[in-house]
Amino acid sequence: MSTPTVLVHRDPTELAAAVAARLITRLVDVQSSRGEASVVLTGGGIAVMTLEAIASSSARGAVDWSRLDVWWGDERFLPAGDSERNETDARKALLDSVPLDPARVHPMPPSDGPDGNDPDAAAERYAAELRRRSRPEDHGPAPAFDICLLGVGPDGHIASLFPEHPSLYDDRPVFAVRNSPKPPPTRITLGFPVIQGSREVWVVVAGEDKATAVTLALSGAGQTQVPAAAAYGRDRTLWLLDKAAAGKLPATLGRIASP
Repeated sequence: MSTPTVLVHRDPTELAAAVAARLITRLVDVQSSRGEASVVLTGGGIAVMTLEAIASSSARGAVDWSRLDVWWGDERFLPAGDSERNETDARKALLDSVPLDPARVHPMPPSDGPDGNDPDAAAERYAAELRRRSRPEDHGPAPAFDICLLGVGPDGHIASLFPEHPSLYDDRPVFAVRNSPKPPPTRITLGFPVIQGSREVWVVVAGEDKATAVTLALSGAGQTQVPAAAAYGRDRTLWLLDKAAAGKLPATLGRIASP
């Protein structure tokens, strides 16, 4: 478990640009060291803005996109191409404009996929894909992702892990979430063990409506009440915020820097 580092940026636009630049740099560094890299994508407005910032960056060509594995932290269990799917947003914002190897892009199955409208079977299919890509040095049922991007909801949820929800007690690598308090009600999500097995976890948050959740998560709240409190990586945990999201943080909490 790594100690969180908190960095605060002026506004969502600056935050997205900073995260985009940081992500490009990190992917290049990892690929220079190992020849390949992996990233877990998340959904939400600031996540889409970040991907759009990468797409428009003059530095994006420094990444060897053909040697990048792309995964998702959670997904709405809807038909392929549905406008509410995180995959749909990511493809439109970035993925369709860079030369990725299709075999290295791993979307969570849709509700009209090979398992039909069975979210449990779809979740197990994704878990099997994770197992196939896991290596002995990963020490678990999934790859140790180089970077796992997460957002935080106003209620403190990450991925599709919601406060007080029964799914919080599920320790499987991937599982279906039913009766989500946020629509749509059926989703697929990575579990805490896989998220926390990532080498680095970056929690990217913008907006005043997230300020209370951010403060609780960084103040030692329990993961049942505030799932974001359990967002950390093996080697590094970054909380990348705009000023509004950081508005309720005490000055002594973490290491807060305003570039």
